[in-house]
Amino acid sequence: MTKSLRWILVAALSGFLFGFDTVVISGANLPIKELWSTSPFFHGFFIMSMALWGTVIGALLGAYPTNTIGRKKTLTWIGIFFFLSALGSALAMDPYTFSFFRFIGGLAVGVSSVAAPIYISEISSPKNRGSLGVLYQFSLVFGILIAFFSNYLLTGFDGANDWRWMLGVEAIPALLYFLLTLNIPDSPRWQILFQKNDTAALATLEIMYVDKEKAQAFLNKIKTAEPEHQTQKSGVANLSSKAMVLAFFVAFFNQLSGINFILYYAPEILELAGFATKESLFNSVFIGLTNIIFTFAGLLLIDKLGRKQLLIIGSLGYIVSLTGVSLAFYIQSNPMWISLFIFGFIASHAIGQGTIIWVFISEIFPNRLRALGQSFGTGIHWIFAALITLIGPYIIDLYQNNPWPIFSFFAFMMVLQLIFAIFMMPETKGKSLEDINLIIDKN
Repeated sequence: MTKSLRWILVAALSGFLFGFDTVVISGANLPIKELWSTSPFFHGFFIMSMALWGTVIGALLGAYPTNTIGRKKTLTWIGIFFFLSALGSALAMDPYTFSFFRFIGGLAVGVSSVAAPIYISEISSPKNRGSLGVLYQFSLVFGILIAFFSNYLLTGFDGANDWRWMLGVEAIPALLYFLLTLNIPDSPRWQILFQKNDTAALATLEIMYVDKEKAQAFLNKIKTAEPEHQTQKSGVANLSSKAMVLAFFVAFFNQLSGINFILYYAPEILELAGFATKESLFNSVFIGLTNIIFTFAGLLLIDKLGRKQLLIIGSLGYIVSLTGVSLAFYIQSNPMWISLFIFGFIASHAIGQGTIIWVFISEIFPNRLRALGQSFGTGIHWIFAALITLIGPYIIDLYQNNPWPIFSFFAFMMVLQLIFAIFMMPETKGKSLEDINLIIDKN
């Protein structure tokens, strides 16, 4: 294993904490609702979506630490925040303290979704940038799988305190991740454009490329792509309108597929389908397993088929599976059909949106503005994730007799995503970050 691949794997591990932290709340949802007996609004806004509001803020402001203290130090602080959030949430004695520490974890998730994809894209080569970028998503869905599996195993472990163990166990991987980030270098592009430290950048590039001449040529290309007078243009107003539109729609459709709604409320949705509580948690484990299998398939395909083709394939899968879930609920068919269609939905997301979102957004903005662009795209993603999670309890209560309209709405949105993918989305596979920016500007 090369040193640069080890650096990328460390950055990708923040995705594991991202996935684990995002989904672990699904196992704690019902016990906490019974423990503190809060109103549906309080439970939805504070207990379930407070982490997502933290994520929104972390994503929108993530460009600041990523640019100011660097990609590496930002990743290190992410580990510290995840560690504090896990212990604080597990030990919380009231809903307010619990919500505060979930918010801290959300900040870590939001900043991670900015810093980690940027770091990976800037360390990778054009040939394998897609598959290496998907390592972040693969790590994310692995974290989701482990969270579902952990919740299942810890059910009945300590009675009323099961949920505390579910949340607190995250402190272990958070501490390990923090220690690993101490031994990775910063991104050469950041060292060149923000630190003006060509020497440090060249040392990193020589490790990446081995050949000193190739490393020097790559350094020259970075500097040529953004001359000195252009590197001062770092404000939001200088972001490409075309790149912003692309980032907006990719992020918007990601959440309007219903992915976070289904992941967060999977046990409740499966109970509405007719499964018992223990059965619904067990099926949630298979949701996580399906997610990771098809994310791995996306990892193998993204640099062969490309980002655009995977989104088209995923969109078609979304439409079929979501329509199937809606129809199965409408005619009140056997619960197994509903679970199978949900598995199909997860597979479609994993190989499509789940595979391409972090890679694509991290590619389409110029070096100097990449962090701001990533903050914009991920901010849009998390704003809609938070809104959907906030209204989730109300929607479930509203359609608790038969939730088929929810899935019909998501299916319709995926028809719109298919149109976007076919007619608006450019292909970025195999191109350098600097070349992609030129293509988008020309279009």
